[in-house]
Amino acid sequence: MAEMTLEGVDARPEDSAFSLGRVHSIETMGTVDGPGIRFVVFVQGCPMRCAYCHNPDTWSVNGGTMVTVEHLMDEFQSNHEFYRSGGITVSGGEPLLQPEFLADLFRAMHNNPDGRVHTCLDSCGYAFDPNRPEKFDAVLNETDMVLLDIKHADPVEHKKLTGCDPARILAFGDELSRRKIKVVIRHVVVPGITDTVEECEALGRLIAPWHNVVGLEMLPYHTMGIVKYEQLGIPYKLDGVPQMDTARMPELRNAVMAGMKKRRAELRSAIG
Repeated sequence: MAEMTLEGVDARPEDSAFSLGRVHSIETMGTVDGPGIRFVVFVQGCPMRCAYCHNPDTWSVNGGTMVTVEHLMDEFQSNHEFYRSGGITVSGGEPLLQPEFLADLFRAMHNNPDGRVHTCLDSCGYAFDPNRPEKFDAVLNETDMVLLDIKHADPVEHKKLTGCDPARILAFGDELSRRKIKVVIRHVVVPGITDTVEECEALGRLIAPWHNVVGLEMLPYHTMGIVKYEQLGIPYKLDGVPQMDTARMPELRNAVMAGMKKRRAELRSAIG
């Protein structure tokens, strides 16, 4: 894994044929952000304040560095051979805060002269506006896969955990389902918050109508991000919460799958 910041990068907006993007950093050999080895772009800015966020330095929409699609293409091409079985993933922060930039970047990757590049969006979905879905047409037309983070199955607990209502996220999930874009659901399992069989079954029921879901990643909570909060002088909301016992992950994953199976059976029965 190689991460690089973008300090000193000259965005050169007058030379760019594409929109500019505000980027936090780049990881050139990502292995957990979609299939294969990925070129991962971490964008700047996020509307959510998840209690367990391990990248609080990406929250501010005014941080990061303004860069061009061309610059990212050049960085990608320098290691292009490594990405033949992978592609590019844009994470964050929240990428959907910059839909025009993301659309330009993904379109350029699809039109790569060395061959079409697989595109993946890692998103919480909250920046999606169901009242203006056309704003996201261009980027979703160029998106091959979405890693969709579902923070909590219960709306009240979701707002406690993230500071945000989940309605936009669920609307985004519905839009992805309508478009038949492949989705991998991600769910962070936190002791005392999202680690019950009941919550995980509820998650399964929640995502059951989305038949475009091709994967489920249950991510055990860890405390490696606490040091960033200390460096930034930000109180850590989950101070004292231990890391998740990974031995419980198979049980909880099975609970999600059981909830999904039950709900889909109910939906089929209702149809007749």
